[in-house]
Amino acid sequence: MSDLFVARSLEEIRFWSRIMKEHSFFLRLGFRCEDTQLIYEATQFYAVFEEVERKSHAYGANTDPQTIGQFNMEVYTAVSHIWAFKRKVLGLILSCQLPGANNFPLLVDHISREANYFRNRLAELNAGQLEPLPDAIIDENVFFLKIMADHAKFIGHLLDPSERKLVDQARDFSHDFDQLVFQAIDLSSMRPQSQTVPLLSQFVDQNKVSVKSLRDFKKTARDLINDCRIKSIIHPLLADHVFREAEHFLVILDMFEQYLRGHDGSNS
Repeated sequence: MSDLFVARSLEEIRFWSRIMKEHSFFLRLGFRCEDTQLIYEATQFYAVFEEVERKSHAYGANTDPQTIGQFNMEVYTAVSHIWAFKRKVLGLILSCQLPGANNFPLLVDHISREANYFRNRLAELNAGQLEPLPDAIIDENVFFLKIMADHAKFIGHLLDPSERKLVDQARDFSHDFDQLVFQAIDLSSMRPQSQTVPLLSQFVDQNKVSVKSLRDFKKTARDLINDCRIKSIIHPLLADHVFREAEHFLVILDMFEQYLRGHDGSNS
């Protein structure tokens, strides 16, 4: 374990604990008044991840790695519980036991995938996997490109239908990112033969351009929503939430780019 382990762990927990906290809030907003037990559970999860977020900021770069390793496992347990809650809610929606609730099944599946990603990342960190590997580069892109495609779909559905230009833009992004997901899945099925640095570099560069474009669209939508200049049922926090996730993906792509640059000319 090392200083890098501490830094990476705290970066992941600070980012994703806030995301988990906000997921709890969005789920709670979507439940019906009579769903008192689900509202209670969502409220409890909000408090749990608010405390995780607070604790993560209380730790510093000089914290003992063993302490952070234990913290990672504590958070892993909390994330496993919220993942199970999200899957329970999805099951209720799909079996028509929450008629009239305002949580799309795809949205609940989406946020459960993010919880699963978070807990897997914590397990990887505790296992010593700190640096990006060719397999990880492909897998991370498959995951995050699907997340970005979902975001575009949610935005398109939650904008007022009269916002035709923005709705069309969101649908275009949805289509473009669906294609990128399929392309990433194709690349995934070709490994290990496809894992050459030039090919992966092109893959990362192409995705980076597309994510920057979507990030800018999200930023514009967020600012318009905050200024009450467009019609939608998108909560301002949700608009900021999806913007931050695009920013986070760009940070990961930058890290991959640096890794590949350092391995240029060699087979991975």
